[in-house]
Amino acid sequence: MRRVIISILTSALLTGTATMSFAADDKEGRIEQRKENQQKRIAQGVKSGSLTPRETARLERQQSKLNQEVRHNRKENGGNLTNKEKVQINHQQNRLSKEIYNQKHDGQNQK
Repeated sequence: MRRVIISILTSALLTGTATMSFAADDKEGRIEQRKENQQKRIAQGVKSGSLTPRETARLERQQSKLNQEVRHNRKENGGNLTNKEKVQINHQQNRLSKEIYNQKHDGQNQK
């Protein structure tokens, strides 16, 4: 089970890195960097055992949903995000970051 989760995380990380855009806009660059950092934090939680498979799956789904929203918004706006969308995505990333922290520190461990 652990091997499956690690392979899922690795593929998600590689996919995210391969699709990373080098936007000239600083806020868009920060969105991409935070996405990468949060993915690494999830992977570290799996590796250390501080995230259970269920917690990992839920966090991955949330991250994936946010990534899809970013892609959809960019597609609608010719490859860019509006300032309102950037603020909204930042807020969602903040919530996901807190959720990652809470799940890693809730005392549940992989068995």
